[in-house]
Amino acid sequence: MFTGIIQAVGSLVTTERRGDDSRLKVATGCLPLENVGLGDSIAVNGVCLTVTQLLTNGFWADVSVESLKRTTLGLLKTGDAVNLEKALTLSTPLGGHLVSGHVDGVGVVLSKEKEGRSVKYRVKTPASLTKYIVEKGSICVDGVSLTVNAIVDDVFNLNIVPHTTQGTIIDQYQAQSQVNLEIDLIARYVEKMMFKQQDESSQEGMTLSFLMQNGYMK
Repeated sequence: MFTGIIQAVGSLVTTERRGDDSRLKVATGCLPLENVGLGDSIAVNGVCLTVTQLLTNGFWADVSVESLKRTTLGLLKTGDAVNLEKALTLSTPLGGHLVSGHVDGVGVVLSKEKEGRSVKYRVKTPASLTKYIVEKGSICVDGVSLTVNAIVDDVFNLNIVPHTTQGTIIDQYQAQSQVNLEIDLIARYVEKMMFKQQDESSQEGMTLSFLMQNGYMK
């Protein structure tokens, strides 16, 4: 698990193809590695990767076919900057929101413009994810916990403050940049539980009566 608060910006050193899979070597920059061991998790642009070899200032990690299909890791080139976050511990402040590091889809940046001291981004999301994205809710973009300012159809807005711009790769985004998206973890499980309970008790679909009977509304 992660918090979506980026701890350092690293870079991709090299990619090794292993059949359909890949192996990545990541330089970790100022990310402290003293308490990281083999098998530990580090989020790279929001993707939870397992450390398979630890280096003085970086690590190697394997990337499966599934991760290459669902994320932007396969698009990274040597030297590209990446957001890094170590897995949280019980003593880690939860400054963002609960993030699993399991990417739900790839979004596309449509526009970027200055708005006061912040920068406003418009991001197009896969249509299948729109029902999980709500105004003033949380979303994880390339591993960064962010607040959705508005959503219309399949496009949501973000306002990025200077601190976040300086401490992540977000400032590098341009129109047509592709980004990893992870929806709010709680939304996913609430939907699953609601529809499972519905299926077990009724075949009528989600109705006002169902919501009232199960305590979701009065």
